[in-house]
Order: sequence, then structure tokens, then C-alpha cells
Amino acid sequence: MQFGLEALVDLLKAAGEPTRLRLLVLLSAGDLTVTDLTEILGQSQPRISRHLKLLTEAGLVERYQEGAWAYFRLRQDAEAAALTQGLLTAVLRSDPVLMRDAERLASVKRARAEKAQAYFSRNAAEWDELRRLHVNDTEVEAALLALLGQDKVEALLDLGTGTGRILQLLAGHYRRAIGIDASRDMLSVARANMDKAGIVSASVRHGDILNLPLDSGEFDLVTIHQVLHFLEHPELALAEAARLLKAGGRLAIIDLAPHDLEYLRHEHAHVRLGFSRAIMGDWLTKLGLTVEKIVDLRPDGDGSKGLTVTIWLAGKAADAGEVSRVQTLFKTGS
Repeated sequence: MQFGLEALVDLLKAAGEPTRLRLLVLLSAGDLTVTDLTEILGQSQPRISRHLKLLTEAGLVERYQEGAWAYFRLRQDAEAAALTQGLLTAVLRSDPVLMRDAERLASVKRARAEKAQAYFSRNAAEWDELRRLHVNDTEVEAALLALLGQDKVEALLDLGTGTGRILQLLAGHYRRAIGIDASRDMLSVARANMDKAGIVSASVRHGDILNLPLDSGEFDLVTIHQVLHFLEHPELALAEAARLLKAGGRLAIIDLAPHDLEYLRHEHAHVRLGFSRAIMGDWLTKLGLTVEKIVDLRPDGDGSKGLTVTIWLAGKAADAGEVSRVQTLFKTGS
């Protein structure tokens, strides 16, 4: 990437200040709030906010809101992203100031991990019970990787990201990724997991997967893992996923096949008792998506007492003008 003289000078001015360069180094390790950065750098919140504003205006950093919290991260898709990476490569990480920042960052991440682990411990019993009902997660993940193949994508969107497992599993398949979830507690778990795995090319955000403030046609791959059976109108989530797919992009859905375990409605908030191939195929077809592959993964032993996991892989036509119109009609019920 090359810049005009004035544009390059402006970018270098934005980055060329000690505190702002320290901020860029810290954000290269993952998303942080103003409170996190204030604690790490030992400077006032107004001062940190001003530096972040300048970096954001220059296109080096991006801001997103999660409830009352504002998170900041390095821009991954801006023209200046390559310049930022070049500057960070030139930074001597053994510099005493940066080493002290790194130690304080590690302390912030430890606190984040402890909070996430406490939440996970409170809910682990329920999750373990549900996992025992269906095929092993390792088998499901292996099947998903086999379906997606080795091709890498520019942008991934994981709807209902939960603990961020899909973002971790596919870390080698994307250049940048976003995970969306309605639970802030689960997002804390996801952030802690990504910190532990050293994943900085993905971020997680709070949001409603039925109405996302994201541009249409922005993602090469959208994943929806064990989410649809919790929704009253799963077809609307599919329509939103289809809207966000680029022409030629793919949608991967991992969910339950039809079953009769009625108690899951009352004890675990399942709204739908699985999805048949026919109903899922009908929804995807109406959205202008083509079902490419379907894989059923059955539990060991008596299948009638367990849950079958199904993976659907669908593609969006390369010429997606008419498809976009159909998706709008589908979401509005027209």
C-alpha cells in the first residue's frame, strides 16, 4: 500500500507520539477498553481517550460499543493497516517502557480470565449435560474443517459465538474475524479464550444476530454453531447471515437434527427441537443460497436416545443482485 505525501505524513503524525505508539503496541495484542488502557499506562482517562480519538480518526484504530463499554482494536481492513503492522514490526519489544506495559497488560488479561472462568464454572454442569447427549465435539469440528477445506478467507463472521470456539478452530482460515453474541458473560469467556490462544485477528462483540449493524456483503464465510434451535424465528437469522455474505461466499450451519427430547424446551431454553433437511433447505433456497453439502453426525449407541448433529454448507451465487432483493423480502415477510 502506498500513500500520497500529505496522507502519509498525517498517518505518521498520528502514530509518532510515545503514548499513541504504546497504545498501538498494546492493541496489537487484542481488544481493550479505555479503562484497561488507563490502568496499564497509568494516565488519566481523558488523556487516553484523546489519544484514541486521534488514532481512530487517522484510521489506525477502530472503536465499537458493547453496552456501557467502548472497546478499541487495531483496524484490520483499512488502507493504513499495513503501515501499522510495519511500524509494529520495527518496535523493539525489549524496550523497558514497553516491557512494563506488557507486564501490566498480562495482569489485566489474568483478571479477565479469572472472571470468565468463574462464569464458566457456574454453568459448566449444564453444558456438560448437553454435550453428553450428542456426538463428540471433536468429531463435529473435524467434519466442519473437512467441509470447509484448506482455502483461506479474508473475513469470517461467527453468529452466536459463545465461548469463541469457532473463532479458535478456524483461526488459520481467516485474515480477520468477528464473533457476535447476545451474552456479555459469554463474551468475557470468549475474550479470555482468545487471549489464551494468542488470537489477535478476531474480535467479539455484543449484538443481536437478527439485526446487525454490519454492511451487506462484507464476509466470505458466516458460521452459525448450535444457535438456531434457541430462536423463535431462526429463518430471520439465516436471512441476516445471507445478507452479510459476499457474492460467492459460504454459510456453514451446525445444529441439531429433529428429535423428541421435549424437556430441552423447559430446562435448557430450546425453542426448536432440531431442523430437518427439508425445512433448512427450503429456507436457504428462498434466500438465494445453494445447499452444497449436508453431513449428519450421529451419537454412539442408540441414536434414539441421543441427538444427531447436522452440518449444512451453502453458497451464495456470484451474481447476487437479485439474491439481495429476495433476502429483504424474506426478512420483511413480503
